[in-house]
Amino acid sequence: MIRRPPRSTPKPSSAASDVYKRQLLRNLMNSIATLVDEATFDINPEGIKLRAMDPSRVAMIDFELPKTVFDEFICDQPTKMCINISELLKLLKRSGKDDFIELSLDEKTGKLQITLIGKYTRTFTMPTLETAEEEVPTPKLTFNVKAKVTTDGLKTAIDEASLVSDHVRLEADSEKIVMRATGDIMGAVIELKKGSDALLDIEVTEPSKATYSLSYLSEIIKAASATSDIATLEFSTDMPIKMDFQQPREGKLTFYLAPRIEVE
Repeated sequence: MIRRPPRSTPKPSSAASDVYKRQLLRNLMNSIATLVDEATFDINPEGIKLRAMDPSRVAMIDFELPKTVFDEFICDQPTKMCINISELLKLLKRSGKDDFIELSLDEKTGKLQITLIGKYTRTFTMPTLETAEEEVPTPKLTFNVKAKVTTDGLKTAIDEASLVSDHVRLEADSEKIVMRATGDIMGAVIELKKGSDALLDIEVTEPSKATYSLSYLSEIIKAASATSDIATLEFSTDMPIKMDFQQPREGKLTFYLAPRIEVE
């Protein structure tokens, strides 16, 4: 069983934090929904984990939500839970900013109970699905570029590249990241320079460049930016990109996206 009930006597000074955490749960589910419709979560006494690939096996999500994020977390023994993320989001979107959310898993009935507690209490149940048998390993990659960016700046840059093309080429050296997008009619060159409001820091062991799908990047960054102000990008020439969105209390929200290989 997992729970997230309200505190009995919330402190006024923690109100903003409480609202943030309630929104965080919904925003994290939105992030997961960008890649998968059905997700199998590993639940243990320390928290909740998910590692899954999208159906085309182009992108992967690595997600962890530690028990410290919850107001209360109870898990008697490790278990797995597979649910339809879109259906869960329909219910979570019914919660107001001042509502508390309680999730309870009944393994005997195979039901997940979602209780929204606010001006009044409403309880929904949804079935769990057959858990996935496949274990998705963590990619073992070595990156030549590591850049810390603001998610707002990254989202704006990706949105602008999407105006002219369906893919973007990332080029990095020790001073900047350059995004190049070329379409049938227009082109765009977007520079994020080290020390700017968008590119906070960059470490480069070898100048690198790689091309990625903007449809994936746009959806991932749009959803993940709602959970984090800072992202760390890592990539190498023609290799997958790793996007780690900084989360509170040792939480994890990381995406991997395979490159688009261009034939010259």
